Amino acid sequence: MQRISFQELPEGFYRTMSEVEQYINNCGLELRFLELIRYRISLINHCAYCLDMHFKEAIHHGEEPLRLYSLAAWKETGYFSEKEALGLELAERLTELSGSHVDDELYQRLRQHFSKQEIGHLTLAIAHINSWNRITQCFRPEPGKYKVQKQVTVQA
Repeated sequence: MQRISFQELPEGFYRTMSEVEQYINNCGLELRFLELIRYRISLINHCAYCLDMHFKEAIHHGEEPLRLYSLAAWKETGYFSEKEALGLELAERLTELSGSHVDDELYQRLRQHFSKQEIGHLTLAIAHINSWNRITQCFRPEPGKYKVQKQVTVQA
């Protein structure tokens, strides 16, 4: 049962979160890749509403269902490129925070595939979906009813 609707929040709360989301969606990282990251983090955080949303968004952006079903065991599959695997590894390290850190070795591997700006954008995307997961877990919108809408590109 939903506890808090977005309409009940202080003015600017949802708008501000959405503006950050739009910034991330237009930062130059592929939306399919971003949805893969968002879905993996939502799996880690057990966020039912976000799992529904990001599964549907990922499919909309061309992701394969098999890759999404396999995300919990992505390290044991050959489904993901080295660049995607590095994004997933960074996502896990920044989400789980249980002793894993972004050490120099991971950072150097990231730099082989991502620019410093892309690492910054990816880090923001990871932090932002973690925020959405926690907000959604507290507010409890009903999962299963999310509908993909046409993306509107906002020029900065």
